[in-house]
Amino acid sequence: MGVLENRVPPPLVATIIGVLMGASYRYLPGFELTLGWRLAAALPVLLLGLGVCLAGVLSFHRARTTVNPLRPESASALVDGGIYQYTRNPMYLGFATALVAWSLLLASPLTLLGVVVFVLYMNRFQIVPEERALTMLFGVDFARYCSQVRRWL
Repeated sequence: MGVLENRVPPPLVATIIGVLMGASYRYLPGFELTLGWRLAAALPVLLLGLGVCLAGVLSFHRARTTVNPLRPESASALVDGGIYQYTRNPMYLGFATALVAWSLLLASPLTLLGVVVFVLYMNRFQIVPEERALTMLFGVDFARYCSQVRRWL
């Protein structure tokens, strides 16, 4: 399974899971809500997810380090300020939050399993390899950061 480590871009993982959620919701039990109610529930959650993701990207740009998740070994700075004070993975958290918004729009609680799959996949195939690379690059500083800030929330 190591062949999947840092191989699939996280936005593509989120998109694939989102498509699967959309394809499956008709076959799952859900709530009978008008589109207006579903949008009212989903839109603020989506905006939150996009904001968290954007805050992560901007922090990387300010630090002049790579945002390429497929090459964590090319990081030139350990970013621990801004949103990174609260979560070590704001971009992935933003994608997960956007998937929660999608689930709300679909009005089918079982589609939240897609969010769980996304988090599990990201932990195993993206975050763990990234953390290995960052440990090699930043050593004690990264270990200290990990002890102070949670992986997700």
